[in-house]
Amino acid sequence: MNMQFLLELIGYAGSFLVIVSMLMTSVVKLRIINTIGSVIFCGYALCIHSYPTAAMQVCLIVINIISLHKLYNTKKEYSAVSVGVNDGFLAHFLYAFDDDIKKFFPDFVKPADNDKIFLITCGEVPAGVFIAEESAADSNELSVKLDYTTPAYRDCSAGKFLYNHLKHDGIKKLTAKTKIPSHEKYLRKMGFVSAAQGDCFVKEL
Repeated sequence: MNMQFLLELIGYAGSFLVIVSMLMTSVVKLRIINTIGSVIFCGYALCIHSYPTAAMQVCLIVINIISLHKLYNTKKEYSAVSVGVNDGFLAHFLYAFDDDIKKFFPDFVKPADNDKIFLITCGEVPAGVFIAEESAADSNELSVKLDYTTPAYRDCSAGKFLYNHLKHDGIKKLTAKTKIPSHEKYLRKMGFVSAAQGDCFVKEL
């Protein structure tokens, strides 16, 4: 393998990562992958003595680093708004994000009359929705039907806020079922542990 061919492969790899980053729904992932791609492409540009291209990549790297710093250091102010099953905005939210919701909660259809429902907002922006059924044996235990956050807030911060809010509301235990690997990964990251059944997870608040 000659050096010229190797350099071209590096250049293509950097370009590919930059393109892939634009497909990310998470702003954080977009910035991280874009930065990696820009670093690789900058190295390629320096190797072929394309200094204007290298300078542009350096600018993109700096912009991404500044943006990531702001994202990680800007405190998100969440609120949990209790709503009824017939709330108009709830219906609109569920409809607007139906396709994405189905990726993680394929069995979810609609909330029931007695469900506990919270819309999660970040400032004035809707960030997610939580729908759960009270346990027949203990009203302080909830069975989660839907715990969804929009892609822009999928960094677990909304979930941490929500579970803390539920704890202050007197909820002591959450149970959730899933067969979706990405959802299971989220549950474990949030402190859920496997129950007796393989697809059931429990979290003590």
